Amino acid sequence: VVSADVLRAARILVLHTGREFSFDDCGRAFACLPAEDPDAAAEAPVCNLDSLLSTMTQRLCVGSPPGVWVCSTDMLLTVPSAPGIDWDGFRGVRVIAVPSSQDYAKNHGVYLADEQGLVQDIVYRGTEARIQQCAGPDGTVPLVCGVVFFSSDAAEQLLATHVIPPLDACTYMGLDSGAPPIQLSLFFDIVLSMVGGMTEEDFVKGGSDASARSARSVLWTALRAFPLSMACIPDASYDYLTTAASDHIRSLTLLPSSASHLRFSKTAHSHVDQPSLLEDGSSVTNCLLEGAVQLAADSVIQHCHLQGPLEIGPGCLLSGLTMNSSLALQGCPLRDVVLQGHHIRLCNLPCRVFTLTGRLDDWQSPAEEATYLNVPWTEFFQRTGIREGDLWDTETPQSGRCLLSARLFPVLHASEALGLEDVLWLLAPAVPAERLARWRAAWRMSWQELLPCLDKAAELGARRALFFLQGQRKVRRVLLGRQDGSLLPLICSAVHEGYHEALLGTLDEVASTADDAGIAARALACIADVLGCMAQGEGGLRSGPAANREWASAFGRLESGDITGGVRELAAERQKWMSRPALLVRAARHYEGAEQILIRQAVMSSCQFVTVRQVELPPLGHWVQVACPARLDLSGGWSDTPPITYEHGGAVVDVAVLVDGCRPIGARVRRISEPELRLASLGGMLRGEGATELLCRELGDLEDYCQPHAPGALLKAAFICAQIVQFPSQKPLRDQLMENFGGGFEVHTWSRLPHGSGLGTSSILAGAVMAALYRAAGKVASTESLIHAVLHLEQRLTTGGGWQDQVGGLVPGIKIGRSEAQLPLRVQVEDIPVPEGFAQTLNNHLLLVYTGKTRLARNLLQDVVRNWYARLPCTVQNADALVSNAEECAQALRQGNLPLIGSCLARYWQQKKCMAPGCEPLAVGRMMDALQPYVYGQCLAGAGGGGFLYVLTKAPRQKEALHQILAKTEGLGNFSIHSVEVDTGGFSVEVVGCD
Repeated sequence: VVSADVLRAARILVLHTGREFSFDDCGRAFACLPAEDPDAAAEAPVCNLDSLLSTMTQRLCVGSPPGVWVCSTDMLLTVPSAPGIDWDGFRGVRVIAVPSSQDYAKNHGVYLADEQGLVQDIVYRGTEARIQQCAGPDGTVPLVCGVVFFSSDAAEQLLATHVIPPLDACTYMGLDSGAPPIQLSLFFDIVLSMVGGMTEEDFVKGGSDASARSARSVLWTALRAFPLSMACIPDASYDYLTTAASDHIRSLTLLPSSASHLRFSKTAHSHVDQPSLLEDGSSVTNCLLEGAVQLAADSVIQHCHLQGPLEIGPGCLLSGLTMNSSLALQGCPLRDVVLQGHHIRLCNLPCRVFTLTGRLDDWQSPAEEATYLNVPWTEFFQRTGIREGDLWDTETPQSGRCLLSARLFPVLHASEALGLEDVLWLLAPAVPAERLARWRAAWRMSWQELLPCLDKAAELGARRALFFLQGQRKVRRVLLGRQDGSLLPLICSAVHEGYHEALLGTLDEVASTADDAGIAARALACIADVLGCMAQGEGGLRSGPAANREWASAFGRLESGDITGGVRELAAERQKWMSRPALLVRAARHYEGAEQILIRQAVMSSCQFVTVRQVELPPLGHWVQVACPARLDLSGGWSDTPPITYEHGGAVVDVAVLVDGCRPIGARVRRISEPELRLASLGGMLRGEGATELLCRELGDLEDYCQPHAPGALLKAAFICAQIVQFPSQKPLRDQLMENFGGGFEVHTWSRLPHGSGLGTSSILAGAVMAALYRAAGKVASTESLIHAVLHLEQRLTTGGGWQDQVGGLVPGIKIGRSEAQLPLRVQVEDIPVPEGFAQTLNNHLLLVYTGKTRLARNLLQDVVRNWYARLPCTVQNADALVSNAEECAQALRQGNLPLIGSCLARYWQQKKCMAPGCEPLAVGRMMDALQPYVYGQCLAGAGGGGFLYVLTKAPRQKEALHQILAKTEGLGNFSIHSVEVDTGGFSVEVVGCD
């Protein structure tokens, strides 16, 4: 019950849906706008109600006290994001006004307000002089725009009147008690009672009859004490939805001011085969236009599925036409007409009816002075042979003979099906006699008679079906055209509206027929999103394992390059996993696993940039030792991650660094006489780990090379990628090793960096191992080849990953790596020349702080790739920003500008947090806050979440000072500070003795 207590704290919005509308069967509230909402979580046509609801809740109502807002829906309204309404000291009732020209105000209502903003009068269709009195200094007048706010006190008083006769007759309670109905106007009865310039006598006397005067008397007593103030919103716009076709077409083709939160578009939620045929100033909304459909300026098509060739001239409004109508339209010149298809229900019989009117026609003007199809009725009668008696009964008075009551539109025919041609003939310059006879034989209705029969549910259902039909075309267009538009809002809509099966079918088709593994991978990612959305937030985490044996056959087909067969098997398996959220989420994970297979195949195209040449084999037992620096990513990271790197293009600024004066990552390899592989991972200085050893004597021992967490997986994958071992092979491992190398190999690897350091350890270690293996096997590869070899290796290892780590650790000094948005994926590295002595300056200002936190976000990469494939706008914009920031950082380094480099680092950290939310643990945030005053910039290395923080200090040599600052900061745990130096020498490869 809405009692006084409820109203005290309630914020209520009442939207009046208004009367019937000639140009939209669902009324003005549901009239579709040529707009899209870029922020909507679910994609759908935008109707006037959506726009007004958003304008009210996100703009006008913001900051208002508790109370009741009332808003009409018979107008288009846009207001700035900050309307600037002052609510301090407010009481009573407030009306919202929009500045308007005096000319426009002639047909509308205007407020007359005093200097304090209190309303003195409401002038409706006033004289020029009266409207002039309402004008402000700039000549505009405050237009009544259908929005009123009642404070809690005023709303309570108004509510109390609903039980007082005769106002009780405004509600069903009064009607059911036998009271005669009474109609009141919000503005000219309720609001008018509070205007300052009104007397009780004049107000009550203004009632149309005794009951209206009695009602006004009650309203005066209840509301008069409340002040009525006005807020006129600068830069707002108001457009009343009139019954004139010209006005409606203008509203849909003239783009509104930037005050709207919507994105207005010539083709909103539509698929158009040939968009170049749509002239500027035309508008297409929720349509599917196939073939050559030409649309002139100042014309509108809504909710139509049409097949060209069609030519639609200026001044037209087409709505609700289906493919079946296209044939009748072909060769029929349309100009200045309104052509609509309607769903109606006669008793329980569903029917389709078409109406045809002229843009200049007036619905209610008497026929003797009005037009039909833009020509006088007499001329129309003469051309078609139709008589007045065909349209109106003889007893209908001349004043009632108007377009609204003319029985023009065929509904049923005794023996034939009716179609669009049964109204289009009314336009023909010469009318065949049989057309007129067929029209006369049909049962016809007037627009007035059709209105109560309109089937709004069927109309909304048809609009929805058409929306998802064009949505399927959009899916094909976006995926096959490699567009950056996000499909996630459309996926959400399809799932919620029950159209997910159709969408899944389209995605299967795109994935299986695409001639590009990248397109197929994104289509599979979209299927995963559909399944995830169907789970509705239940069923567990989206990220996780994807190696269930039930999916193995489909995965095997994809691995072998049979994408069509793989997608078909995935779809068949999917049907078994659709029954509950937990299964849906697991199926989504496996679709992401399938997508990763295709990403790996795309990235492995980079192996064509790996070239090795033969050199002399080192002596048996002699070690080949490789030592590598770590890397700091100064900007651009994540843009090197597949598929972002080959779909968007990437750029990363890296610097090779010594940590505490040494190269912390290394590997050594030697040939041994036994035909076996001895693999040892030595403990690191900071890691507190012992050595782990592994012996491989059979090919079967290498089988788990593609399971990243298996012992020695990286080293096993390296032997296969370096082509020292052929796997799989019929030839046993010992035979391969003896024939090609006269024995086996022993490999030792080490890192002095902690696990999850963020300094690129695993990829740089892979580079060190590959370099050492090549040399020990009598081969040598260039640095560029090693960079691509590591990319290839990490895809075989199935860890994914980008290219920035190996670029940072294998190429000396300061550089920028870049990749183009294309396949095959090729990384090109450019050395960044810095001013003389600047490398030493960097050494003096750069420090590494070990945060003591190990990165736990194992699924970080999956989340980022998912957001990229969904083309979330924030992710796409962030990818752009990462690349541009990398170029800016490179320029700052060329200039030797520490503050500018620092600002790039700070910006980079914000970009990392945007790309992978949750990568800043609380303790790290506290650490960064404590250091902020002393640094130009700071950033967690790598993906974040833990590991090393690198800082660019304002003063040189601040290691001790920073240690003291952090020691005094609570809640940091075990941190340590390390010196860092730019390594201008790069990684080293040397053949040493047996010792």
